[in-house]
Amino acid sequence: MNNMLLERLLQEQTSQLKGGIYHRTQIDFCYNSNHIEGSQLTHEQTRYIFETNTIGITEQAVKIDDILEAINHFKAFDAMLECATEPLTQEMIKTFHGILKADTSDSNKDWFAIGDYKKLPNEVGGNATTLPENVEQEMTALLVDYHQKQTKTFRDLVDFHWRFETIHPFQDGNGRIGRLLLFKECLANNIVPFIITEQLRWFYYRGLQNWQQTEGFLLDTCLTAQDEYKAVMAYFRIC
Repeated sequence: MNNMLLERLLQEQTSQLKGGIYHRTQIDFCYNSNHIEGSQLTHEQTRYIFETNTIGITEQAVKIDDILEAINHFKAFDAMLECATEPLTQEMIKTFHGILKADTSDSNKDWFAIGDYKKLPNEVGGNATTLPENVEQEMTALLVDYHQKQTKTFRDLVDFHWRFETIHPFQDGNGRIGRLLLFKECLANNIVPFIITEQLRWFYYRGLQNWQQTEGFLLDTCLTAQDEYKAVMAYFRIC
């Protein structure tokens, strides 16, 4: 089923077909993943950028970084599709980050590593994350554990996502890269992928915060998102 989805996404990407599931996924994924992280672009503005490479007329000022990170998210999604069935590696993950943050204001900061792991400690939701000097070791262990699973379940993918977000390997962009990896690994393992929407944001955060105590919070949120994407697939007659 999902090989059919990946095939369709790649076909529509190559042919630049408008109005198909690739078009829909690019806009919905970019809008929601960036909006969760604070982007002020509307869904309509995101669509306009994807379709015309312009922002259109707007009554309010728009941050240049919001525009750049929308464009970069489109590019990162394309890069992900091209290697969707390849095994995850640290270099691949860093490449996605380099694409996402390219030419943004962060790229001009000496302390901000674009396409590489963080140089300074950071927190997420008030919780400590892996220290910079330990990130590579923790990421190596994460990928070794993950690749040892010959058959990966939906729960395995969500657990990988939680561990990645707990490490928080980059200075910024961890959530967007983590959700991109989750989409990729769904495609790679014949699991229907999903997009965490703005409406699911707080349930998603609650699930990440409580994964070790109550896995059901995050699993149920991801399953709800998956049901929404199944409906999109059904509309475009991919089953």
